[in-house]
Amino acid sequence: MTRTALAAVHDGSGDRLDVRTIRVADPGPGEVLVRMGASGVCGSDRHVLDGEWQLPSPTVMGHEGAGVVEAVGAGVQDVAVGDHVVLSWCYPCRRCRACAQGKAWACTGTRSGECLLPDGTTRLTDEDGTTLYPYLAAGTMSEYSVVPESAAVRIPKEVPFDVASLIGCSIATGVGAVVNNARVPSGSSSVVIGCGGVGLAVVMGLALAGADPIIAVDTSDAKLASARSFGATHTVRADSDVAAQVVEITGGGADFAFEVIGRPQTIEQVPGLLATAGTGVLVGLPAEGEKASIDVLELAESGKTLIGSNYGGAVPSVDFPKLAQLYLAGRLPLDALISDRIALAEVNDAFDAMRAGERTRSVIVFD
Repeated sequence: MTRTALAAVHDGSGDRLDVRTIRVADPGPGEVLVRMGASGVCGSDRHVLDGEWQLPSPTVMGHEGAGVVEAVGAGVQDVAVGDHVVLSWCYPCRRCRACAQGKAWACTGTRSGECLLPDGTTRLTDEDGTTLYPYLAAGTMSEYSVVPESAAVRIPKEVPFDVASLIGCSIATGVGAVVNNARVPSGSSSVVIGCGGVGLAVVMGLALAGADPIIAVDTSDAKLASARSFGATHTVRADSDVAAQVVEITGGGADFAFEVIGRPQTIEQVPGLLATAGTGVLVGLPAEGEKASIDVLELAESGKTLIGSNYGGAVPSVDFPKLAQLYLAGRLPLDALISDRIALAEVNDAFDAMRAGERTRSVIVFD
């Protein structure tokens, strides 16, 4: 059986998405059909629309989503029809060395980066039969998506879809950068550069870990105010002397600094914000090919560390349910992260607002 769905499609040029009807085939063996409840509007999607990252096209955009299992293919055991699930944009193969070591985010057997299912195909086509590629094999800006079983992670039905969708990327990435990658101890001083959706998730993760002080840096007063509401103890305007203020607040430099923008200029600032033996965590993703310059001698002599954080070091089958439970327990105020709930037809306006530095987080809510 093939069903139709409305989806936001990028045809490979320009920064506009075309919301149109596509066709979605039944799931094959080991695959899951999900009726989407919500999809986040994420900066990683914008990188594609603005030509900074290259993907196969035409592409059904969106990689941050949650919904209900509508059907399952042969052999599926982890989820059943009616389950509420969060989608992982990096589906693990569960067989490679990285997966065996508990590093699902580093899976070498996944084809999500190719926007393909494990068998090298997709279940999406245009009405004329043209193959469509679901972004990172998720394609959440569509009423329906077909994903590998390992990409559909069951969560409690009490978690609203708009909140659940964010767990699939921004929350797992931001909170995970703190607890999985940096493993920030309680009482550590920290600074967060960039207070968009992922940056605010980092702030929430630091508050959860008991970091103090937590310094938020951004150019937007509104975003700095949001950072305070999520646990930042101090805020600093990015157009001021950030390093001097961080040194003053922390008494010599932060134990941890998180760059959550992905710009070479801010990445280069990270070592100067750190105390001796401090750790810088690179969370933001730059455009392809961009490079940053680091004073290697100063880094080595000060015993500072720079680490990359991909997907917050998350193991989706473990971390997604854990984050959902923290939300239900009132320890992660994820509802407050959503500034705008929109219809699929408003998706281009949401990306324009993102480019203008407006809104905290837009989430597409499906009927």
